[in-house]
Amino acid sequence: MTNRRDWPAIALAVIAWVVLTALIAASILFIALRWGKDGFEIFVQQGVFTHLPITLASVTITWLLAGLLLYLLYARRINAANALTWIGFFLVSLVYLNVLRERFRYGDISYYIDAAMQLYKNQPLPDTYFYPPLWATLIEFIIPLGEDNILLVAWLFNILSLFAFYFLLHRVLEYYGFSMRLAALTTAGFMLVNAPLLRALVYVQVNLHVMNLIFLGLLSFQRFPFFSALSMALAVHLKASPVVLVPAFLMVSNWRWLGWFILSNLLVAAITVVTNGFSPFLDFVQNITALTAPHDSIFHDTSFDSLLHFPTQIFPFPDSLARVLVYGAKGILLMATVMVLVRTVRTHAFLPDASQTARLFNAMPPLFILMTLASPVVWEHHAIFTTLSFLLLLKVLNKRSEWLWFGFAYVLEFVLPTFDFFPWSYGRLIAPLIVLWLMWRAEGNTLIPRLNLWVERIQPITQVE
Repeated sequence: MTNRRDWPAIALAVIAWVVLTALIAASILFIALRWGKDGFEIFVQQGVFTHLPITLASVTITWLLAGLLLYLLYARRINAANALTWIGFFLVSLVYLNVLRERFRYGDISYYIDAAMQLYKNQPLPDTYFYPPLWATLIEFIIPLGEDNILLVAWLFNILSLFAFYFLLHRVLEYYGFSMRLAALTTAGFMLVNAPLLRALVYVQVNLHVMNLIFLGLLSFQRFPFFSALSMALAVHLKASPVVLVPAFLMVSNWRWLGWFILSNLLVAAITVVTNGFSPFLDFVQNITALTAPHDSIFHDTSFDSLLHFPTQIFPFPDSLARVLVYGAKGILLMATVMVLVRTVRTHAFLPDASQTARLFNAMPPLFILMTLASPVVWEHHAIFTTLSFLLLLKVLNKRSEWLWFGFAYVLEFVLPTFDFFPWSYGRLIAPLIVLWLMWRAEGNTLIPRLNLWVERIQPITQVE
C-alpha cells in the first residue's frame, strides 16, 4: 500500500506517536502525584450533555486506533488483499466512537445495574429485567465500583463488541461466498448507516455480545464443537431468544455438539447458582410470563403483541381476542419459518454444498427472523439479529420486483430512524416478513460472483506523488 521511499516518514510518524503518548501518560501521572485525584478538576473540563469518563475513553481509544494504523502501515500489514477490510474497520470504528462520545443519558444499562444491585443485596430480580440472570450476575461482581464505573465498563465492552462484530460479520460473509474485498465493503456499508446498531450501542445493550457469540458458534461449529456449543450457551444465557437457533444445530445430527451444549449450559448456569442460588432463574421466568400478559402498546415496540393489542385500547374489543390474534400470528410465523427453512436447506440457497456445516448455514437466515419476531417485545435494536437474513438475500434475488421489495424492507429495518406513530412505525415488523417471503422465492443469482470479480480488479493506490 505504500512505497518504500515512504518508510522513513512512517517510521517518524510512529516515533512521534509513541513520544506523544508517553508525554500524555507522564502528564497524567504528574497530575495524580502532585495534586491527587482532585487535581484533574483543574486540568479537565466536562462539556455540556456529556459523560466525562466516556468522553475520555472515546478519545483514548481513537488515539490508540491511530497508533494501530501507523503500526500496520510501518509493519506492512496492510496490503492489496486486506486494504478494504482495514479501511472499513477504521471508518466504522471512528464514526461510532465520535457518535457515542456525545451520548449523555443511557437506557438499558440502568436496568442491568438495578438487577445486579438487587442480586448484590440478595433480593429478587426487578420486574423490569427480562433476561436470564447471567448478565446481572456478571455485573454484580463489579457493583462496588459504583454506577458511573459500571457504565464505563459496560460501554467499553460494547466498543470492543463493535470491533469484534465488524470482523466476525466480515468472516461470516466470506464463509457464505463473499470475497474478502466484497465482505469488507458490505460490512462497512451495513454498519455505517444502521439505526438498530446505533440504538444498541447508545443503550449499552447486550445485543452485539449476543450476535458475536452466535457468529462464533457458527464459525467454530466444524473445527471446535465445544467452543461452538459454549458460545451458543452464553448467547442463550445473555438473551433467551437465541434458543430458537438451536434446532438448526440439532438438524445436522451432531450429537457430540448437543452434548457439549448441554454441558455448557450447566456450566454457565452454575455461575449464577453458585453466587445467588436458583431463585434468579425463577424470577426470570416470572418476569417473562408477566411480559406476555396484555399491556399498553408502545409504538416502537414492533412486536405482534404491541400491534394487535393496540386496537383493544381504542375499540371495545376484549383482550382475549387480541391474545388469540397474537398467538395465531406467531403460529403462522412459526409454520412459515419452518417451510422456508426446509426450502433453503433443500435448495442449498445460500451455500451450494451438501455438508453438515452448509446445512446449518442454510438453515440460519430464516431462523433469525423467527428469533426476532417471536418475542413478546421487539425493540428497534433487536433488528440487528436479522443482519444475515437481509445481507444474504444479495445472493438469491433475481427479479427487479424482488430487488425493489428488498430495498423497501431494508430501508424500513435499518435506515429509517426510530419513531412512534401508529401504524406506520411498525415497519420493522413488516420488513422481516418481506425478507422471509423473499427467501421462499430464492433461486440464486450470479451477482456475488460477479461483484467478487469486479472488486478484485480495483487497484490499490501504492504511491502518493
